Amino acid sequence: MNKLNFKGSAMLNPTPVVLVVSKSISNKLNIFTVGWVSTVCTKKPIVAMGIRPERLSHKYIKESGQCSINLPTKDMTTIVDYCGVVSGKKEDKIKHFNLKLNKGISISTPSLERSPVALECKLLSITPLGTHDLFLLEISNVKVDKNLLDLNNKIHFEKANLICYSHGEYYSLNSKPLGHFGYSIKRRNKAPR
Repeated sequence: MNKLNFKGSAMLNPTPVVLVVSKSISNKLNIFTVGWVSTVCTKKPIVAMGIRPERLSHKYIKESGQCSINLPTKDMTTIVDYCGVVSGKKEDKIKHFNLKLNKGISISTPSLERSPVALECKLLSITPLGTHDLFLLEISNVKVDKNLLDLNNKIHFEKANLICYSHGEYYSLNSKPLGHFGYSIKRRNKAPR
């Protein structure tokens, strides 16, 4: 394989893409798209999110100390793109798409009814990094569409038609797994002697 060397760059692709609902202290709502989000801890459950300081939701999350992170589906790609390029300072994007909201359980910020999975988050910290600030958010509640659960309450994300973002483009995720956690070291049943 012949590789070229690039200057230090954010080449980690693909990434999840999410729709974040935020609320100001005066109860104004905004929705925007984030492509830089990741799980960073499981106990307690914490996600990291990179947000530009000039974004309206940066201000709202900083003010209220909370937000909802909504996983979008393939049929929401237009909403995802629009909410990533149109500022909430210029337009009410929730109204534009007539998005139905679902009341928060552990926070007062709502989530998207259409999203099959919504994470209710409380702000832990903000760290300035440069073009973006790092938001660490503790997940205080998770809402999951009942249709994604089997009889044993196992979540089947492959049924959710989720999407990801890779270097300026959106992709649907294949519903067939390539393997499962630990498959590379799983013991094979020995043949009887």
